[in-house]
Amino acid sequence: MSAAPTGPATLPPGTLDTLARGRELHLDHYGRRLPFALLGGTGLRQRYAELEGERAGAVFEALDASGGYASACLGAGHEVVRRALDRGTREAGYATDEIGSLERSALLTEVLGEGGLWTDHFPAGEYHASGRNSGSEGMELALRLALETRFDHRTLRPATGRGERDRILAFEGAWHGWTSGLVPFLNRRHYRLGLPVPDPSRPYGTTVDHLPFGDETALAGYLSQFGDRLLAVVVEPIQGDAGILTPPPGYLRSLAERTRRAGALLIADEVLTFAKSGRFFAMADDEGPVPTDITVIGKSIGMGAQSVSMVIARKELTVRGSGAVATSDLRPLGCAVIRDGLRHIVDEKLLEHSAALGEQFTAALREEAVAAFPELYREIRGRGVIQGLELTEAAAGRLVELREHIVRAGVMVEFMAGAGRRSAGLRYVFPTLRIAPPLITGPREAEEIVARIAEGSRAFLGRPE
Repeated sequence: MSAAPTGPATLPPGTLDTLARGRELHLDHYGRRLPFALLGGTGLRQRYAELEGERAGAVFEALDASGGYASACLGAGHEVVRRALDRGTREAGYATDEIGSLERSALLTEVLGEGGLWTDHFPAGEYHASGRNSGSEGMELALRLALETRFDHRTLRPATGRGERDRILAFEGAWHGWTSGLVPFLNRRHYRLGLPVPDPSRPYGTTVDHLPFGDETALAGYLSQFGDRLLAVVVEPIQGDAGILTPPPGYLRSLAERTRRAGALLIADEVLTFAKSGRFFAMADDEGPVPTDITVIGKSIGMGAQSVSMVIARKELTVRGSGAVATSDLRPLGCAVIRDGLRHIVDEKLLEHSAALGEQFTAALREEAVAAFPELYREIRGRGVIQGLELTEAAAGRLVELREHIVRAGVMVEFMAGAGRRSAGLRYVFPTLRIAPPLITGPREAEEIVARIAEGSRAFLGRPE
């Protein structure tokens, strides 16, 4: 278990003033941010300060069950990450994507080369990769790779057999990023209203359609109608913002095969799920890896020290000359962090550990949250260290208050919006508490996380212990 951070129980007035001023200067993306500030931490244990009201200046400890938007897979201040940053800054140098890099080459060879770490999913010699700053940027590149197949790069005219493919399939409740190119993939009015959308009536215009996630009947019907016009399918193997929704057994493999038969491209958004489902990639089932044309990974790939994503695509998928150059394309320093972090995950068997940890979380949360607080929690679902505790309708209306009680009880958690209203008779999905702690979480820390969620839930309801 990580050592608890030490520090004063109350902030000096000057420090509290600095936090207050900084908060005012930082753009608020939420409308109402949490009334806490991070002071520091090690491993899973973080120190926070209260910023508002009578508690302002009070310092408390909380276990991190959020992973910083599910990105800090090795927790805070991990020795492997510190050494990688030191090695990268001292030895790796800096280079753009225009020239080779020894550190970049070593990383890509180790994961995608002959006998590489990921060649069960991406056979050696069949895929290449590119890096970006964020998951959203990675998904933008994936979309660009799909769109570029519709025309001849030399003549810049429609490609034979591809130019007429003008539909892209996404899924209800999906989350793929904020950028303008990705907003059409979100079927929620709140995020799309007032923003530009592709015009399907113009040359190379596209239409984005949405189906209920996991519904084979709806998928078959859609492909029978639009299969010959389908350019790409974009899917999360486990839907994140929709509420940690897992597909029915066999669905992802069927989706891949149907997409292939339709002549379309399958894009897997594994920005959230990478290294969290008990294996590196969640695009898999009992038969093994599910094939994809493009896979985007992010969050955990940066080991909590950097915001980075990687796009892994079949080699025949590319872009026009200099059409997707990026300052951040697998810079040597970032490659050093990724490379050393992946080695540590494998050497310490952290994926296997997270699979067992997921079973522990599921069982404990079913008993100590869903069964103990039926007025608050409806269901627990997920795999590995990506678990979702769905709220009831009544609790969803007081989500902010509930979250603050849980944080004050000593565990930092995040909430997903939930898929909301879905078609095909599927039930409404309410906001969902996401438990996505670092891979280094131990069984005792998992017990403590569950116990503190229960403690915060009791406090919210005003129940005595």
